[in-house]
Amino acid sequence: MASAAAERLTSFQAKQTLEAAKAARRKSDNKLALMFGAGAIVLAIVGQLAYFSFGPGSATESAEVTPVENSELVPDVSVAESRVWTGSMNVGEAKLELELDGVNAPQAVANFVSLSKSGFYEGVSCHRLVTDGIYVLQCGDPDGTGAGGPGYNFGPIENAPADDSYITGSLAMARVGGDGSSMGSQFFIVYQDSRIPSDAAGGYTVFGKITSGLDLLEPVISAGVEGGASDGPPALETRLSSIELR
Repeated sequence: MASAAAERLTSFQAKQTLEAAKAARRKSDNKLALMFGAGAIVLAIVGQLAYFSFGPGSATESAEVTPVENSELVPDVSVAESRVWTGSMNVGEAKLELELDGVNAPQAVANFVSLSKSGFYEGVSCHRLVTDGIYVLQCGDPDGTGAGGPGYNFGPIENAPADDSYITGSLAMARVGGDGSSMGSQFFIVYQDSRIPSDAAGGYTVFGKITSGLDLLEPVISAGVEGGASDGPPALETRLSSIELR
């Protein structure tokens, strides 16, 4: 099993490199297209809204997006091994002990395990803190803008609370509002009980929980959001570092 998982991770990394090159070419082509007509105006509006379009409590369109089949870049669910994983995750100065639920959220856990073991999260920022209404610290965007990811998206939503209640310590996948197939690398830590309403696509995949160390995030939470807002970049810069899973 370990050998097979290693092979999948090696393949994943190679595909990531190829996907990154393709994404760069697509980005260049899109820039040329957006130079003409009203497209430039649309781009400016998107730039203002992108930060808040990905994650819990974000703006969403009312229309439900039809689920799409995952691409071959998405880690296979077998990586989750249909079991509970344990380990630790360094978030800023805090070392958090965690459990991942590979039984009830196998696709999300397979994704998190694969990205963690590939080193994807090393040095990636926690770019969003919400301190009013819902209480989450969102991490995992390599761009730090709130719109980045690993070069692919996946679904479906798994293990979402039926009552929309996300208990303290929950680890859940961020996604675009109304789109259950838009998960990637971004996730959020619920640092205080929160009710996050479902949207047209449903709730948010809970793929694990923090079992100890959550109180060590208090300096980040207490520092609040840049500029004194209730939703935005943490005033105290916070980055992910070592993630160990077993």
